[in-house]
Amino acid sequence: SGLSLTCMLFFLISVIYKKFQLGCVMSHNKTALEGEDPLDLSIQGLNSSCVAQMFTVDSQMSYTVPIMAFAFVCHPEVLPIYTELCRPSQHRMQAVANVSIGAMFFMYGLTATFGYLTFYSSVEAEMLHMYSQEDLLILCVRLAVLLAVTLTVPVVLFPIRRALQQLLFPSKAFSWPRHVAIALILLVLVNVLVICVPTIRDIFGVIGSTSAPSLIFILPSIFYLRIVPSEVQPLFSWPKIQALCFGTLGVLFMAISLGFMFANWATGRSHMSGH
Repeated sequence: SGLSLTCMLFFLISVIYKKFQLGCVMSHNKTALEGEDPLDLSIQGLNSSCVAQMFTVDSQMSYTVPIMAFAFVCHPEVLPIYTELCRPSQHRMQAVANVSIGAMFFMYGLTATFGYLTFYSSVEAEMLHMYSQEDLLILCVRLAVLLAVTLTVPVVLFPIRRALQQLLFPSKAFSWPRHVAIALILLVLVNVLVICVPTIRDIFGVIGSTSAPSLIFILPSIFYLRIVPSEVQPLFSWPKIQALCFGTLGVLFMAISLGFMFANWATGRSHMSGH
């Protein structure tokens, strides 16, 4: 919704503002530090080095690609948005997708960049935890993010609930008790998951390693191989070989990502900060 987008834009502006407000403790002299707020100094003290690294190789890289893949998995929302268009067509839907994905990529890219340039190597998985807990601006940002996430719940809940109803109750008529019960069960499961999992990075990592390869690589390849008959394209034709390679790439991506994440969990490195 427009309100959710406004909240995330406020998040971006606040992160950029905080970058220039906090600066870096390594770049301040003693006189400048005396005029700083003590709460800000405690945050600045986390920066062991104020040198940005363009590329870092460590165990936390196993989360990077899955999270980025998960960010572009918007398939469940395509059909609901398509039905809401004034004059629905493939061209108009493609334009909506291009503008939406491009704007979000630009916005979250700036947020991640300025967040990293604020804390450098000390940045954690949940960036808002790095700021002072008594900062009024950050409290407003937390509230805005909470509001944005809450408003997106119905958009995500709609296709999941509809898919479950078609899978579990395909021949039954619509029922309000069943409709509400499925929604409540999903919300309870999500809340339990949020409480039990220490960081949201683990959730995004697992979903990005499973659902993202399935929706982006594996399922489209399987559908193409199954739908296109052998009379039109033989099994060993070049398009079907490409589809098979595409699906195999998704399986490898899923296995490698999950393997690295399980290794991090087993060694306890998933709780380490990283960027």
